[in-house]
Amino acid sequence: MLGTILLATSAFLAQNAIVDASALTTTIPAHERTCFYAWVDKPGEKVGFYFAVQSGGSFDIDYVVTDPNDTIVLEGIKERQGDYIFTGHSVGEYSFCFSNDMSSFSEKLVDFDIMVESEPRPEAPAKPSSLIDHTSSLEESIYKLSGSLSSIQRTQKYFRTRENRNVSTVSSTRNRIFWFSVSEIAMMVAMSSFQVWVVRKFFNAPSKRPRV
Repeated sequence: MLGTILLATSAFLAQNAIVDASALTTTIPAHERTCFYAWVDKPGEKVGFYFAVQSGGSFDIDYVVTDPNDTIVLEGIKERQGDYIFTGHSVGEYSFCFSNDMSSFSEKLVDFDIMVESEPRPEAPAKPSSLIDHTSSLEESIYKLSGSLSSIQRTQKYFRTRENRNVSTVSSTRNRIFWFSVSEIAMMVAMSSFQVWVVRKFFNAPSKRPRV
């Protein structure tokens, strides 16, 4: 009985774990547009799209997602991050484009994830009802584990993004403090030199009093 249940569970996983995913990190220069593509094999497939700006400027980016008919599915302007799931109703190539046109000189480091998943409905096998009940409970447990893992992954991505942004903010603040200190020292040296020059010029000036 246990071997039969494990065999049924393995078959269920093989049928339902049809996932095509890609986790990437890309650098988008200023005034540039970069696109990535994912293929949907049949209508009704779930498409997941996650992105987060890790560094650069104000940590924002423009994005647009279009279907094979060039219809806009998702769109955003100056977004820092996003996590979306939509249904692909058309078969073909979906485009995921990032645009950094708003930046004058700063490039953006973007971490993103594209996932295409097919979830066919399992047909009830002609088996005893007790085995079907065990298989159904295992399926439910597997779905719960899958949801928990997805939640953990999203949480990890969120903390990773927060960490990168905090590191970038600390680095930027340190650089600003350093250059402010250098400027302040340079101004103090310049003012001291000017005061010394004024005092020396005052004492070295020829006296205009008549001598007796």
